[in-house]
Amino acid sequence: MFKTIGIGIAFSPNLRANIYEAIRFSQYFKSKLVLIHVGSKTEEKLNKIEASINEAQGNSLNIETVFSEGEPVEVILSITKEKKIELLLIGALQREKLVTYYMGSIARKISRKASCSIMLLTHPSVKPTPYNHFVVNGLKDPKTFKTINSAFYTASKIGGKKITIVEEITQTELAVKVKDDKSLRKSQLMKEKIKRREGIRVKELLNKIPLELKDNVNIKIQGIFGKRGYSIGHYAELVRADLLVMNAPIKSGLWDRIFPHDIEYILTELPSDVLIIR
Repeated sequence: MFKTIGIGIAFSPNLRANIYEAIRFSQYFKSKLVLIHVGSKTEEKLNKIEASINEAQGNSLNIETVFSEGEPVEVILSITKEKKIELLLIGALQREKLVTYYMGSIARKISRKASCSIMLLTHPSVKPTPYNHFVVNGLKDPKTFKTINSAFYTASKIGGKKITIVEEITQTELAVKVKDDKSLRKSQLMKEKIKRREGIRVKELLNKIPLELKDNVNIKIQGIFGKRGYSIGHYAELVRADLLVMNAPIKSGLWDRIFPHDIEYILTELPSDVLIIR
């Protein structure tokens, strides 16, 4: 997985941190690294990039720097396809306040449109950030096994020690209106039944994960009731997860603009770094 990794870089105070992060991920996965700058190519820019690569001890890696002018989202998406990038790193903002909306919206647009997996970095850092606890969606969806498998693979490469698979269960599945003690009891029994059913389904997926990827990893299955996307984001924030791993949304044109995907709730206010698997 992730034979080629890409990252968009700008000549901002985060330049060094973004290059350090990109080099670390390239080393973790033994991947080629493509640095993408939306803008003109100059000797000064090349020197700054080279200095950061040398400082981060990335000289021995296979690194390519691409300069291209144009609209940021379209340029990054185009280069991602051209260079066959499989994992695109994006420095993202946790909250889309008015003054930072433009930057945040770029991350969101790329996350929706990219043809590869996306890693949203909330706090790019020169110093390594530990990724101990992963929270992974366990939705009943054809893409979920790949997402869970990718989470275990990524944990094996970057040092993940605990993986919690979260099954988000909508309230509509209960089909019980709580009016009195009797209906409350019935609702509680229904919740336990659904949790058991979903737990069995997730365990069947876990049985397909190679044993070597599960070694030395603390695995937990957690069922939660609530709105999909919002609930898992809130849970990841509550348990202070280091990485939230999600299925990529299905692209369906106009429907997306009318009814946002589950992941839109997460992109609005990132609870942690987020890995979106395609």
